[in-house]
This record gives sequence, C-alpha cells and structure tokens, in this order.
Amino acid sequence: MATSASAQLSKVVKRQYMELPQGDNVQAMYIWIDGTGEGLRCKTRTLDSEPKSIEDLPEWNFDGSSTYQSEGSNSDMYLIPSAMFRDPFRKDPNKLVLCEVLKYNRKPAETNHRHTCKKIMEIIDQQIPWFGMEQEYTILGTDGHPFGWPSNGFPGPQGPYYCGVGADKAYGRDIVEAHYRACLYAGVKICGTNAEVMPAQWEFQIGPCEGISMGDHLWVARFILHRVCEDFGVVASFDPKPIPGNWNGAGCHTNFSTKEMREDGGLKCIEECIDKLGKRHNYHIRAYDPKGGLDNARRLTGHHETSNIHEFSAGVANRGASIRIPRTVGQEKKGYFEDRRPSANCDPYAVTEALIRTCLLDEGEFVKILVW
Repeated sequence: MATSASAQLSKVVKRQYMELPQGDNVQAMYIWIDGTGEGLRCKTRTLDSEPKSIEDLPEWNFDGSSTYQSEGSNSDMYLIPSAMFRDPFRKDPNKLVLCEVLKYNRKPAETNHRHTCKKIMEIIDQQIPWFGMEQEYTILGTDGHPFGWPSNGFPGPQGPYYCGVGADKAYGRDIVEAHYRACLYAGVKICGTNAEVMPAQWEFQIGPCEGISMGDHLWVARFILHRVCEDFGVVASFDPKPIPGNWNGAGCHTNFSTKEMREDGGLKCIEECIDKLGKRHNYHIRAYDPKGGLDNARRLTGHHETSNIHEFSAGVANRGASIRIPRTVGQEKKGYFEDRRPSANCDPYAVTEALIRTCLLDEGEFVKILVW
C-alpha cells in the first residue's frame, strides 16, 4: 500500500526537538476552510503568552489566490479567530485556532458558512438546539486505494466489518484510536466511534453540541483526523461514494432536537418538523454537500442504507428513509430525529443552518430570513 514519504521520517529524531522548552511562547495553529468548501488549510504563528480566550488571539491574513479564494492581484484574506482548542500534536500550552475567512472588504468569503450560521443560531438560541453529527470517512493510501484492501482486487463482501473485531475485519484501528484520544485532549466533544459497513471505513460521532459549536467541533475533529493520518502516511477521505459498486457510501447523519422536542410530548414537535422538511427536500439536498447535491447523488441511491435523492421519506427505525425517528423516541414520545441525507463532505454550518431555517424559522418557498 502506498504511504507518504513524510511518514517514513524518524519520529524518534523529531521527538528530541519537540521536547525542547519553549519558554513563555505559544504556538497557535490557525485553521480555515479553503475555497473548495471542504478542504482545510493551516499555518502557525508565535504568541508571547498563552491565550485564555478568543479575544486574546490576533487576526491574521493569508494568500487567498493559493487557496481558491481570491485572485493574485488582490489576494489578501483575513483570518478571524472563532474557536480555540488545545493542540494535541504540540501539546499545552499550544493551541488550535479555528478561523472564519473574510475577503479584502471584510465580507465573508464564499465558503464561510459560519458567518450566517452563527447569526441564525443567535435568533433561536432560547430554543436550545442540540446537534450530534455522525462523521463517516474512508482510510486510503496515498494512491487512492482503500487501506488494507488487496492491491489487485477486493476484500470479501460487506457483512463482517461493521463494528468488527480482528485483523481481517478492522482496517486501520490505530488511526481511529489516535484520533479519538487526540480529540479528547483537544477538548473536542467526540462521543464515540465505530468501524463501518465497508472495510477501511470508520465513523466518529461529535455531540451533543449546542448551536454554532456543532460546526466548530466537527471541523476541528476533521482537521485532527487529517493530521493523524498525515503522521501515519495515509489519507482520510470524506468522499460520499469513494468506491463505486456494491459498497456503502459515506454520510454525516445529523441528529437534531430542541428543548421542546426533548420534553414530554415532544414527538408532536418532531413530526411537525418532519412535515416542514418534506416540503423543502430539494433545498436541503442542495445544502447537504459542497457541490449542491452532485456529490450526494452518487450516494443517495435508495440502496446501501440510503434514501433516494429525489424522494423524501421518514419512518421509525428506518435506515432507508430520509429522516429516521429512533425507536426509543417513538416509544417515549420525545427526544430527537436523525436526518440521514447530509454527505460525509458536507459543511456542518450549512447543514445545521438549513435545519434551523426550515424547522424553527418556518422558511418555505415564499419566506426567506435574511441575515447580514
């Protein structure tokens, strides 16, 4: 299997440098979403002291012409610190800093969906929206071949791999364990992980997170996964259908509830929301992957535990539906619902904003809430 040349460098040699004292200085790694809407970029600066809050972090800039975000003749873009985490690679007191991107005129970049999402969340914050997102991904070699698969063929058919145990069923667990522990160290709200249906495919869950923090924590969890895979010399793919044919795709199922849904009798509110979602199916499909639904069209076929992209459906414990109501929710008449349509490479800010607009702000064909 092809691995990166960097992974072959001696980590023992690196360690002697990483153990050197750094005085009062702090390394802050600024992270942002690039112009593709799914790629992540980062760079590091030195701070004189450890920041205690976002307000302690300075704005920065970068060359947007090299990240698909501007032209070379007017390339400076602004990095606005938005969320801060502990750095599991350089360790304390160093930081990971998730940033929003602004253009030269201080307006949000085209792929900065956090800006409007935050404003929408502020409108309905008294309803205390909770989200949990189930991030599926596939481990690949640097040649694009799934990790652990035969070089000139395929592994055995799907069946034994989901939550599987053993060298012939679980491909790449070291990466999963390293990522899990790194997220816990960083302060990311990771709440679980499991092997998925296709070999070399895994899932981690983030949440419950309230409001804007859902997007913040998932994007940082993705960044940490990319960095862990970099150390191991492999690639984490969020492609919704990395292998064509009779293999499961990769989604980012999104669980959603409000205070009213979680209280006694909340099932009525859940059903009302599902009715609203059914009337805006196409709007949500466009919001649920960075290419306006084109990526998800390869995944949402009505097969392999997915609904059909052209049809809306809902049901209790139905993993072939657009919206699944967990069986316990149906029994207890309160709780949450799961939107199974978002793709693995979705922007969680766009997904959560769309859910709020439809379910809580009653947007429809003739009603659109504008935020600036």
